[in-house]
Amino acid sequence: MKLSYAYPRELKKAREENWPLAIPLGVIEYHAEHMAVGCDTFIAERSLEILEKERNMVLAPPFWYGPASWAVAGPEQPCSIHVDYDAFEKMFHDIFISLLDGGWRNIYVFYFHQSEALNPMGLSVMKAAKTAVFEFLQNKKGYGWWGDEKNAAFYESLGQEDKDNPWNWIKVLTISEQSITDEFGFDHAGKWETSLLSHLDPAAVKYERRQDNRAWFARSAQEASPEIGRQMTKRIVERLRSLIV
Repeated sequence: MKLSYAYPRELKKAREENWPLAIPLGVIEYHAEHMAVGCDTFIAERSLEILEKERNMVLAPPFWYGPASWAVAGPEQPCSIHVDYDAFEKMFHDIFISLLDGGWRNIYVFYFHQSEALNPMGLSVMKAAKTAVFEFLQNKKGYGWWGDEKNAAFYESLGQEDKDNPWNWIKVLTISEQSITDEFGFDHAGKWETSLLSHLDPAAVKYERRQDNRAWFARSAQEASPEIGRQMTKRIVERLRSLIV
C-alpha cells in the first residue's frame, strides 16, 4: 500500500495489524553526465516498491532532500541540493513524532547515499529516531517515568514483539550492506551504481551519454549493464525481505 494513495480506513487497518511503514531516503546529487540526479532516491524507492507489491506494508513517499554534501561536485553544478544536517535531523524528528502520535510502531527508514553505513545523513536520521522515541515516551508517561517503581520490571516486560519494545519502533537501515558491496562493488556513477539504477529505473540512465563523462569516478560506467543491476537487485531485495518484519 502506498501511503500517498491510501485512505483512512485502510491505514487504520494497517496500523492495527502493525504493518511495516517504510520511508525511502536519498538525495538530489550530481551523478555524472549519464545518470539522473535523483539516482540515490530512485534506488531506495524502487527497491522497496518490489517488496510493497509482495507483502502487507505501507510505503511512504520518498524523502528527496538531505545532506548530499559537496564532496562530488560543487554548487556550480546545477544538480546537487545540500540540506543542513541540523535542519534535516529536525525534519525527520517531526516526521517520527507524527507517526508515533498516530500509533505507528513498526517504522523503517531505508537510505541509499555514500558507501558508509554510518555516514552523516544516516547518523542524523538515527539520532532523530532515538530522540523522537524518548520525547514521545516522556510526553506520554511524564518526567521520571523510567525510574518510577512501577517500571522496575521495564526490560523484562518488553516482550518478544517489536511493537512492545519502544527501542525497536523505528529502524534506520541502509538499502545495501557490506556483503553485497564485497560481492559486487560500490562506486559513484560508475559500473555498479549505473548498473543498479539502469535495472531498477531504466528511464534514469542514458547509456549513450557515458562518453560525455570526464570525471574519474564515472569511467567504469562503460562496463555497466542492466544484467549486472538485476543481479545486484536480487541480493538487495533478499536482504530487505529479511529485515522488514
